[in-house]
Amino acid sequence: MAGNLLARSVHDLSAAAWFGGTLMGAVGLNGAAAEAKDPKERTRLASIGWAKWTPVQAAAFGAHAIGGIGLILGNKGRVAGQDGALANTTIKSVVTVAGMGLSLYAGILGKKVGELADQGAQGATEPGASSSPELAAAQKQLKVVQWILPAVSGAVIVLGAQQGEMQRPKNVLSGFTNRR
Repeated sequence: MAGNLLARSVHDLSAAAWFGGTLMGAVGLNGAAAEAKDPKERTRLASIGWAKWTPVQAAAFGAHAIGGIGLILGNKGRVAGQDGALANTTIKSVVTVAGMGLSLYAGILGKKVGELADQGAQGATEPGASSSPELAAAQKQLKVVQWILPAVSGAVIVLGAQQGEMQRPKNVLSGFTNRR
């Protein structure tokens, strides 16, 4: 039980960090950076903030993967035998990997925006009158990706909650009964 508790805790806390960090960045960090008086500071400050978040997010991804593998190993009989458990685990894994890829892409776009920060902008992800087409394109893409990320990480949390519900004794029993 202690191993499962540790794996679940690491898994869930790291997903919460991913969700909370991306949502706070899109709302709080970008919103605060857009208030800077100097248009050149808006993208620069947002880029610095997101760059400081990146190591924490990378650690959360690593912890999430380790916790997830621990949960799969600790529940391999149930995952293989309970109706719906393997499908949920597969979907959740695919969504998690896609989210990690989107996070990497957001980092690439954010780096590009940071490199072009001296052009100035209306906000962290909103081009300004002096923004080049390259900066404007990167900002527009970044805005979309930064709002998709909380939805994706939130979906991972919901799928994890579904897995928790599947572990209730009545659901485990009916899940094995339904497979026969």
